[in-house]
Amino acid sequence: MKFVADLHIHSKYSRATSRDMDIDHLNKWAKIKGIKVLGTGDFTHHLWLKELKEKLEPAEPGLFKLKKKIQITSKKDDWLPDNSNGDDQDQATRFLLSGEISCIYSKNNRVRKIHVIILAPSFKVVEKINTRLGWIGNIKSDGRPILGLDVKELLKIVLTISGDCLIIPAHIYTPWFSLFGANSGFDSIEECFEEYSNYIYAVETGISSDPLMNWRWSALDKITLISNSDSHSPWRIGREANIFDTDLSYQGIADVIKNSSPSKFLETIEFFPEEGRYYYDGHRKCGIVLTPSKSKKIKSICPKCKKPLTIGTLHRIDDLADRNEGYQPDQAIPFRRMIPLDEIIADAKGVGPSTKTVKREYKNLIQNFGTEFEILLNVNLEHIERVSSPEIAEGINRVRQSKVDIDPGYDGEYGQIKIFKDKERGSFSKQASLFRIYIF
Repeated sequence: MKFVADLHIHSKYSRATSRDMDIDHLNKWAKIKGIKVLGTGDFTHHLWLKELKEKLEPAEPGLFKLKKKIQITSKKDDWLPDNSNGDDQDQATRFLLSGEISCIYSKNNRVRKIHVIILAPSFKVVEKINTRLGWIGNIKSDGRPILGLDVKELLKIVLTISGDCLIIPAHIYTPWFSLFGANSGFDSIEECFEEYSNYIYAVETGISSDPLMNWRWSALDKITLISNSDSHSPWRIGREANIFDTDLSYQGIADVIKNSSPSKFLETIEFFPEEGRYYYDGHRKCGIVLTPSKSKKIKSICPKCKKPLTIGTLHRIDDLADRNEGYQPDQAIPFRRMIPLDEIIADAKGVGPSTKTVKREYKNLIQNFGTEFEILLNVNLEHIERVSSPEIAEGINRVRQSKVDIDPGYDGEYGQIKIFKDKERGSFSKQASLFRIYIF
């Protein structure tokens, strides 16, 4: 079965998240986006775990769905796609138990700050993990708890409880909290996990890097590259995702992640990495943003305040890579770069993504074509133009062809992406009108 999976998100119990990050909103937005399997996030938090148990019921082995009575009573939007409004539970979103842990500890005379995702096959396993981790630190204060625990020891604890669990290093190049982060990470999987390195089957590339960047480093050839949204709001789930063609079950997904077979792991959906918050080097306070080559010339010191620059993902990959740009390994999983639909509409209209104009057009497109992923990836552009506008169809076309302009992100600032020049807006509709007049 072919489906979209986003396995790393957060709940309303994590810091800096939307209050709408609850099961009902996640279920709704997964269907709008076209996500079949969604990670629950934050299973270590007692209140979130309670909500998951109350509102979910077993589906396929290791997966869960919203209880039918809750699914029926939670329908409040008449514009939702057909797969959101029916009572057919086969169309329901599946949830996979997941959580993220922040491990902060000292190793080899350096402070390490590593974030990892845990995927678990059952509530029973989750309860055992939570009990063990509760002995080590406070897992109730935040959806993503901070533990003073070597991440290798975390891996040992989890696998001792269940060998079916997966530990996946999260957003692996983020400067402050990741496996390969410039400020607190390592230079290899082996340096971090030592004799347990063979149990790391996958890494999450993160918003600020994509597979093409990671293919430059041969050490990752045997590691599956996955992409997830790490979303803090329900309407941003799926901004990065994975497309699988396998059994709809926990084990089916786990096997694909472990084996990285191109026949079952079809592709990943990626941000344009330049749009991520840590693509270039820089210092936000001083307004300094630099390419890796320019940063290296000044020894990565801010020219204004003389403090160290925040080293971005591109610089970090340059340091670790042993191949030239553009290299693609055999059997590499393909990927596509995408921009969320509301941002495309906003750029085409020349307005903000949260405006009524954008929301109205977004609903119109979903009503006509079903899901956001279907619109972004598959729907014929002529059909989009027919029910929407030439500008929006052209915007989707440009994104599909990666014909966009980006001012890269740096030091926590998202990059600024543009699809249209200001003078272009409206010209496509005028051309279409002239064409129709000419035809008639």
